Amino acid sequence: MLTSPASFQHDALLYEGRDAFLAGTVAFIREGLHRGEPMLVAVGAEKISLLREALGEPADEVQFADMAELGRNPGRIIPAWQNFLLPHAREGRPVRGIGEPIWAGRSADELVECQLHEALLNVAFADVEGFRLRCPYDVEALDAAVVHEACCSHPALVEGVEVRPSHRYRDGGELLAPFDVPLPTAPPAAELLGFDRHGLPEVRDIVARHAGEAGLSRGRAANLVIAVSEVAANSVVHGGGRGVLRVWSEDDALVFEVRDRGEIKDALAGRHHPDQEQLGGRGLWLAHQFCDLVQLRSGHDGTVIRLRVHTG
Repeated sequence: MLTSPASFQHDALLYEGRDAFLAGTVAFIREGLHRGEPMLVAVGAEKISLLREALGEPADEVQFADMAELGRNPGRIIPAWQNFLLPHAREGRPVRGIGEPIWAGRSADELVECQLHEALLNVAFADVEGFRLRCPYDVEALDAAVVHEACCSHPALVEGVEVRPSHRYRDGGELLAPFDVPLPTAPPAAELLGFDRHGLPEVRDIVARHAGEAGLSRGRAANLVIAVSEVAANSVVHGGGRGVLRVWSEDDALVFEVRDRGEIKDALAGRHHPDQEQLGGRGLWLAHQFCDLVQLRSGHDGTVIRLRVHTG
């Protein structure tokens, strides 16, 4: 039996076209199957079909997930990898995966959060032994700046059959530096509400009203009320006892922003599975489950969290 990596290995596959994608993924999958390693492949539906055809019968040994669904909100991807790893980690089994969260057509906000996700993978799994993750990047379809950022968030690069260190990789304290930049200012016309613990019912009322006006289903509206009110409650408990809610429409989405004076120091906040017996600390987790995009920026000057839901 071949040996497996002792620590987390995270590389970016830089490919051009279908053949190069298959060349950089099929051999990787077959090698994992030969080693007896469990495999999760999260790519678009079209590429899942390509891989199944190229692999033939061994494809039945691979777990596939449509990244367009799994990674619609990039904040859900790390928990999905954690779910996949957990049973195998208990057995001490090496595992490997392929994940393609970035593709042409992502919105600008989604792209930034996907890039943050790619950097956070190095934080989330730094101490995980035997996990090898390959992230494909279509260099024909993606902007050069996106490919550059991939080189900064992945310690190793794959081009053809060559695997080499990425000399642009940001390690240590520089890994998340690009994401310290504040989010763009909310539009002047945004609805504004300052709240404390007595104002949380009004927060819920405002969210419900906007959800109804946007035509969201009853279930989605109820989930949205939970998500925003939980984040607002966090401001009351952890953010100095009060916060500010802003609401506006943007293209085909509703945006809810909560600001407070607190600081969140856990870079993976909202991406941890809450313990079943845990009574609190579920607000950001629920926001990621119920919203299409969650953006969080926090520092000494306070915290801002934006929750976006599509209305189209």
